Amino acid sequence: MDPLTHGLVGALTAQAVTRHRRIRPTLITGFFAALLADLDMFIYSASDPLLNVEIHRQFTHSLLFIPVGALVATLIMFWFQRRYLSMAEVYVISFVGFATSGLLDAFTSYGTQLFWPFSDVRLAWNVVSVVDPVITIGLMVAFYMLFRPERHSLAPPRTSKWAYIGIGWLSFFLLFGYVQRERAKSATLDIAREQQHIIDRMVIKPTLGNRVLWRSTYITNDTIYTNGVRLRYFGESEIYNGESAPLVTISDFAALHGTEHYEDLLRFDHLSDGYLVQHPDEPDVIGDARYSMLPTSLTPLWGIRLDSTNTDEHVGFDYFRDASKENRSQLIRMLRGVELE
Repeated sequence: MDPLTHGLVGALTAQAVTRHRRIRPTLITGFFAALLADLDMFIYSASDPLLNVEIHRQFTHSLLFIPVGALVATLIMFWFQRRYLSMAEVYVISFVGFATSGLLDAFTSYGTQLFWPFSDVRLAWNVVSVVDPVITIGLMVAFYMLFRPERHSLAPPRTSKWAYIGIGWLSFFLLFGYVQRERAKSATLDIAREQQHIIDRMVIKPTLGNRVLWRSTYITNDTIYTNGVRLRYFGESEIYNGESAPLVTISDFAALHGTEHYEDLLRFDHLSDGYLVQHPDEPDVIGDARYSMLPTSLTPLWGIRLDSTNTDEHVGFDYFRDASKENRSQLIRMLRGVELE
């Protein structure tokens, strides 16, 4: 999730678990520790663009790395908190704060390697968007209520109740996201049944910042289909019929076997969980069909760029974010449940 939400969850969880009477130092330490895991975003190679994509949410988000990450956070934060907390206390708080990072990211759709190095499977439970203002605002309120100064000398001492309220707020929306995901999955199965499709694989993801509009993507007979599913709180869901495109497979590139391009294709196929599609406007781009600006589109949000004249070098990696007025208008109409133009 976004850094602010990560920090807030780390801070509130640290206070809820430790119930330390030094609330402000605990919150600050937990907040900082929760941010450390995402420093993997700064690991990159100019010659190998896929390295950054592979390394993000890998070893720093692994459950096995939590004690190491907590130690790094302790070595940094103890110098700032030594007047208020012992080194052991800083370590425990950092441990709890850092531990929330990988687990929280696993609830989103990008994929997190919680069991690295024993498994390179990227867990993505797809119950919440990577950015969710409603969740973040609730966490901010809980954080403020804990962090704020006492209004007067007779005010009762602050307790950890707002930490529990904040974690409860998060838990409620994660559970609600699970329910919504299952409803979107049921709607997708109905769509496939109507089309007489037998689904080989399927993935359901929330669109950015909400739990109402979902993107359903499935594969049948080597073809990828995508649809938008808007869930009403009561009544039937609205279905926005999307695009379809041939599934791209590694076997399509047998001629590249033994080249750097072929190895990179294998890496990107793994990162995309086999949901590969050709960019409709750029034939040399192979993208991840699970992500697009619109839930009805198969124009990938990112992809690798092949160069047939230089196959012994690493592939390129490009983003295709199109926040045009037309796309924004289409997305808003789907969020409102209005028929598309």
